[in-house]
Amino acid sequence: MPRPIWSGSISFGLVNVPVKLFSAVSVQDVRFHQLRKSDGSRIRQKRVSAADGEEVPYDQIVKGYEVAPDTYVVIDPEELAALDPRATQTIDIEEFVDLDQIDPIYFENPYYLVPDKRAEKAYALLAEAMGHANKVAIARFVMRTKQYLAAVRASGPVLILSTMLYADEVVPVDRLEGLPGPGEVEIGDRELTMAESLIESLTVERFDPARYADTYRERVLALIDAKAAGETVTAPAAPAAAARVVDLMAALEASVQAAKERRAAGESGAAGSDGGGAADAEAVKGRRRTSA
Repeated sequence: MPRPIWSGSISFGLVNVPVKLFSAVSVQDVRFHQLRKSDGSRIRQKRVSAADGEEVPYDQIVKGYEVAPDTYVVIDPEELAALDPRATQTIDIEEFVDLDQIDPIYFENPYYLVPDKRAEKAYALLAEAMGHANKVAIARFVMRTKQYLAAVRASGPVLILSTMLYADEVVPVDRLEGLPGPGEVEIGDRELTMAESLIESLTVERFDPARYADTYRERVLALIDAKAAGETVTAPAAPAAAARVVDLMAALEASVQAAKERRAAGESGAAGSDGGGAADAEAVKGRRRTSA
């Protein structure tokens, strides 16, 4: 059962809605430890001084900000604590905007907001009103001494809070090298029509996240299970490099035809298929159940 990581209230105008904050993601990753090759013993990292290589006790370590090469300004914990934003335990809504006005690049980490006891009606009212208006709340709140910019939106009956990047944390596009400028590349009408046709042939009615799986992670777990079971594993041959596109129109036409054939095959013979990724996941789970 998930546990709340923060509790407070949503504040807008004179209205306060007590809520609890839950992480909306559970990152699935394969983590490895560093071992000594000769005997498989764990590698431990130590904090050592660059000056003499001596290990430094934790209570002798201070924070420093590099202002020039090898020149640091030391900051005391008390000095940082004095600058911590005041924890008000409120998510202060400052304004509402349309969702399509926010570039997704600004979204960072998602969380669920759940109403506290006796706050269900106010919570439901806010969620329904935001849903009807198709608005997103831009807010600020403090969690663990850090102030966050956040977007709060309604997804059916639940409010979702996404922490956001500040404007100066997003790299401006004009700093990128290699992007063609306006008018530098000429796109023909036939090429544009064919590209749009390819997009249309790959378009589905709705996005279904269950159709996608991290097949690399599943293959890594399958490899770990096989080696743990004492099996001999042979590395597969490296895939052939993709051929360089010479004729753009020919590549577009071939892509459209291949997409149509895949869709026709999927509609006729794979109506109940989960796309392969989920099947791989079940195979790994089955291996684990068998080995257990």
